Amino acid sequence: MTDLAVELLPWQQEVWEDNTRFKVVAAGRRTGKSRLAAWRLIISALSEKKGQVFYVAPTQGQARDIMWQLLLELGHDVIASAHVNNLQIKLVNGCTISLKGADRPETMRGVSLKFLCMDEYADMKPEVWEQILRPALADQKGDALFIGTPMGRNHFYDLYTYASVSDDPTFKGYHFTSYDNPLLDPEEIEAAKGSMSAFSFRQEFMASFEAHGSELFKEEHVRFSEEEPSDGNYYIAVDLAGFADVQKVTTKTKRLDQTAIAVVKAGVEGWWVANIIHGRWGVEETARRIFEAVRDYQPVAVGIEKGALKNAVYPYLNDIMKKNQTFFRVEELTHGNKKKVDRIVWALQGRLEHGNLTLNKGKWNAQFLDELFQFPNQLVHDDLIDALAYIDQLAKVSYAFDYEEEDYEFLDKYAGY
Repeated sequence: MTDLAVELLPWQQEVWEDNTRFKVVAAGRRTGKSRLAAWRLIISALSEKKGQVFYVAPTQGQARDIMWQLLLELGHDVIASAHVNNLQIKLVNGCTISLKGADRPETMRGVSLKFLCMDEYADMKPEVWEQILRPALADQKGDALFIGTPMGRNHFYDLYTYASVSDDPTFKGYHFTSYDNPLLDPEEIEAAKGSMSAFSFRQEFMASFEAHGSELFKEEHVRFSEEEPSDGNYYIAVDLAGFADVQKVTTKTKRLDQTAIAVVKAGVEGWWVANIIHGRWGVEETARRIFEAVRDYQPVAVGIEKGALKNAVYPYLNDIMKKNQTFFRVEELTHGNKKKVDRIVWALQGRLEHGNLTLNKGKWNAQFLDELFQFPNQLVHDDLIDALAYIDQLAKVSYAFDYEEEDYEFLDKYAGY
């Protein structure tokens, strides 16, 4: 049998290598969902000596438009025959790939399947899966791949939530944005953003499951300005995440939190968010990023969330300060016995509603707004807005930025102070 060269993007490879039986992938437009599905259909069909696998789209017309030519292109070397009238492709091993429409469920009853892909599941009636296709997988213990772009919080959201947070080992959820496709020009995504509503952009490109109008934070309250205020002082707050080189990934979605470094100029007119630097870094890289932010913005106060992660990063930060002969104190930021939701709402909601929080324009805006408008949502990270909320605590602390090396006391790397 001909060997096929399966070429995948990094995010596709992550899903491909996962052996979980039922995988639910929420992804933005143009991420490559259909190509992943096509390869999975071909390889699954080649592993069977007979029978069939299904590709199901909301309508049969969509199934043809999305998948037919792609299957012919990728599976050219292993296709024995293709019949466009009934949308069936027979492979050289005798197995058939059938393209179906969820709008015609009667054509899918009474079959036995080893694999099926449901594309744009949010556009289908959930009964198609629950009453027809799930039973079709039972006797062969077949697998299923659900792919699609969200449409609010409907049955696709329910299935994705179940796959992501339940203890069911047969389900796993994945989330990817259009930025996860390295072949898609980021400038094109930004151009689309400029011509779309913020809600539509978050849904279509950021794969957001948010329900329109249900947010704690409202789109109409967000203000932008690239002009730095003339008054005020800079503050930097750091929300640390598990370091990429030391933390084992244990979450079902394999998506680590990010370290976020919020840089804010606070004055009589409110907060101007100059930048939120964020990423998944090792401990040394995290220390370097913090130092560079302090060097670039010259804040009057720097704060890092109290805890074991702060204790881990501080020795490296000390080394960098000593090497560069530039020293600064670090305040310990605490939760103040408040739940995260209360702390973030308290710090940000009133300021946004009253026009006292303005965002500088930058590449960090898209993720920040995605977090803001979906908060609180256990399926969406809140690292950037959490770091920004800490400014409320930090801006009440100030001190001179003129330490001499002989006056500087290194923090104890174990106690953290």
